[in-house]
Amino acid sequence: MTQSTGGTRGRIQAVALELFTEQGYEKTSLREIAERLGVTKAALYYHFKSKDEIVNSYVEDRLHRMDELIDWARDQPASRATRRELVSQYADTMFAPGQSLVMRFFEQNQTVLKSLVAGQQMRERMFRLADAICQGDDSPRAQLRATLVLFAVHSSWFAVRAPDITDDERKKIALELADELLAGIEEGGPADR
Repeated sequence: MTQSTGGTRGRIQAVALELFTEQGYEKTSLREIAERLGVTKAALYYHFKSKDEIVNSYVEDRLHRMDELIDWARDQPASRATRRELVSQYADTMFAPGQSLVMRFFEQNQTVLKSLVAGQQMRERMFRLADAICQGDDSPRAQLRATLVLFAVHSSWFAVRAPDITDDERKKIALELADELLAGIEEGGPADR
């Protein structure tokens, strides 16, 4: 792929994400994306045949990063330190440059995402990541805590509504809450309960 082709693909993704977030996925057409980019629909089709393909392109990168984290966790001891590091690395990916708009898109278009293959893949990876977080403690409480840890990171994008908060402050709050939840997951599995 040439530099300009890769650049065009990235521009399409960025503009589509803006429109999907501004107007909603269902209300945005490929024609509108092409018009905002100043290209023909044929040029857009060269890179993406549908809006679903554009969404899948956002998700593929995220799935790859989640798979890397899950693989990393599999080779680590089931300890609080491992869990903290896993959540910290996950938060780093969620707070990488440009992720706030992606997170707003996901939050505002949940109904659509549920029906897309990409959304179903994200859900499956979230459960696998939660399993990696509570590795060594398969109790229902640990499973719920692990899932809530992930939601603490995600929901910080839209649940923390302080207008002047920085992304670093938002991330810090999310990780503090996540750490409180992690404290309830047992090192070697559930004790005699």
